[in-house]
Amino acid sequence: MRIYKRGQTYWCEFAVDKKRYQYSCKTKDKDVAEEVASAIHADIIRNRFDIPAKNKADRIFGEAWQEYLKLQGNSDNRKRTAANHFLPVFGNKELHNIFMLDIKNYQLERKIEIMSIEKNKDKKESEINFRSVNYEIAILWHFFNFCIEKGYIDKNPCSGIKKLNELSRLKTLSDEDIQNLIAGATNKLTRDLITFLIYTGCRKGEALNLKWDDVDLKNDVIAVKGTKTKYDRYIPISKLLKELLSGVKKDGNCLYVFNNAGKKIVDFKHSFRTACRNAGLKDLRIHDLRHVFASKMVMNGTSLYITGELLGHRTPNMTKRYSHLVPDTLRKAVNDVWKK
Repeated sequence: MRIYKRGQTYWCEFAVDKKRYQYSCKTKDKDVAEEVASAIHADIIRNRFDIPAKNKADRIFGEAWQEYLKLQGNSDNRKRTAANHFLPVFGNKELHNIFMLDIKNYQLERKIEIMSIEKNKDKKESEINFRSVNYEIAILWHFFNFCIEKGYIDKNPCSGIKKLNELSRLKTLSDEDIQNLIAGATNKLTRDLITFLIYTGCRKGEALNLKWDDVDLKNDVIAVKGTKTKYDRYIPISKLLKELLSGVKKDGNCLYVFNNAGKKIVDFKHSFRTACRNAGLKDLRIHDLRHVFASKMVMNGTSLYITGELLGHRTPNMTKRYSHLVPDTLRKAVNDVWKK
């Protein structure tokens, strides 16, 4: 019988019929843990201890993954999609037999797989975006931390794995491109949504979840609630934005600003793609309109701090991505200080 500490809690380890078992003493006190271990040892000798049917140390990845998903609820279907890549690799393996080298090999195989895609052939490695692989490793890292909390493993095999190259998607559009994109929409609802996102920098979900109760046209302010960063923020309503919102018809039975015949909109990616195609814009995503807003703000002289506040960034580092757009503003600030 061996006593050891895992995190803040003491565990005991013992073997029965040459099989190793681990059992939580459920205490932070070593003396109490030793008493628990002694009682377990005595019960084993008397055949009174109920040995677990399956040793936690032998927990299969796929089983633990299903347990992990149940706690996630429906919060993120992207995790289930990402799992389609790593479940075939790790699904039938025992958790305690998965090591950092296995994660590195998986990362390398996915990297080669992405490099072999037709659009990436003959490109330099630095020209290829491996963001999806990094996302998969991040999910695995979170999953293995869950397994540590459950006592299935002692160490996270993803710890120390470096990220692969991620190309920046800080898209910006000229005024002409913006007008062509809006004009390229084939219906008023899509035009309004595109225009709203460009004028506010909101995320797609924030726009689709916007309710009339959160729009104050009298004081010209929008309250963006229930955001990705878990806190509310407020966006001033510009003159052009007010004209847009004033032109949106209210449906008495629908709480949402942007709706289709009184029904809440789930997505508008298909009509957005049509607008992009009509405008001659390639490789543009709905989320890029948020970057368009930020770029326009920064290039117009708005400070990175204020831009970050409008975007709802929690840390300044998130907004620093746009700092390359303000060389003239920074130069003017220095010249203003030292001018004679």
